[in-house]
Amino acid sequence: MAKSETTSVNRKTEIISAAIEVFAEIGYYRATTAQVAKRAEISQPYIFRFFSTKEALLLAALEVSWTRVIDSFRKVVESASPEQLESGLIRAYEDILSAYQNEILLQMQAQTIREDAIQEEMRKGFGEVRRMVLEAFRAAGMSNPEERTMLFLARGMLCNVATALNMPEWMK
Repeated sequence: MAKSETTSVNRKTEIISAAIEVFAEIGYYRATTAQVAKRAEISQPYIFRFFSTKEALLLAALEVSWTRVIDSFRKVVESASPEQLESGLIRAYEDILSAYQNEILLQMQAQTIREDAIQEEMRKGFGEVRRMVLEAFRAAGMSNPEERTMLFLARGMLCNVATALNMPEWMK
């Protein structure tokens, strides 16, 4: 990759990171691309070099956050024994919540945004996580894998709420 291409990829990543922070802190609707630009220490027009709209920036941020969850879960699925699968997935998600809290807060906000493209990105992310966990639970020979998957996902959502409300006792 040429230096200018590397710089562009790095800048795009920095813009997405700044957007995740700003959107998580003040909300997608209240946030402006000017605030994202200020956080990324660039000019506002530079954002539009990479993203045609604020919605396109949100979609890219959501893709990053879902990719992180899916990749983290995939590592557990590929390496954990059947006995350690569920606890490994729980630990992986707890690690994400700890290290990338803004991404999870962003996902929580996106669940309430009614724009079709955003809803589709959220369905795609949740769907992939559900599919992966269900297939892993089935392959591990767990009894009632559909129910276990639903409970696993429900626990994750409760952890999200506990994180958002600063109620860590709910995560025990």
